[in-house]
Amino acid sequence: MFKKVAADMLGLSDVGSVIKPADYDKVDADDYVMHEDQEKIYFLIKSKTDEYCFTNEALIHLDGTSAVSKKRTLRRYNYREHAITHVSLETAGTVDLDVEIKFVLGGTPFSIDVHKKFIEELKDLYKALVKIAEISHENEQALNFARSSLDLASNTLSRVSSPEEQLVANFKELNESAFEWLMESRKKYQLKDFGFVFEKYINN
Repeated sequence: MFKKVAADMLGLSDVGSVIKPADYDKVDADDYVMHEDQEKIYFLIKSKTDEYCFTNEALIHLDGTSAVSKKRTLRRYNYREHAITHVSLETAGTVDLDVEIKFVLGGTPFSIDVHKKFIEELKDLYKALVKIAEISHENEQALNFARSSLDLASNTLSRVSSPEEQLVANFKELNESAFEWLMESRKKYQLKDFGFVFEKYINN
């Protein structure tokens, strides 16, 4: 028992394992997936204290305090609201037992240690996260361009010299069109579901 507690204190007992799809229903994180809304688990890493559940919509993190405590904190990070950046994968050296995948989700950094026997699975996750980061960055640029275009159109209209009634009508028409256009742009460029990315790169 003392060795187990000591190892936990040193972080030696907290190297994660990649869970196979057949066992997703055996982990705690599965209880917090929105299955009712067609949310699906695509990758899951479990250690003695934590679970990292990557779905098509979010990272669900069950954050444990220690291997001898059952207390956990649940956090959900939707990809649409928390952009993925700074993805990296550190492979194992000759004497290392683990590999490490790192990324930032919104403003929250993650560094996950996984046993080196799962390196091939981690490579797939790395590629999926890099692709999601790339798509999110490109979509954010496109959405900013759409907003800039809208501002330009609004400023142009404000400089047009027209009778007041005509100006009001033009403004109302532009405002309604702009609202519809911006909502469509958000649907197009603020993706909620990245299942297609995981399905392309995850081969488990």
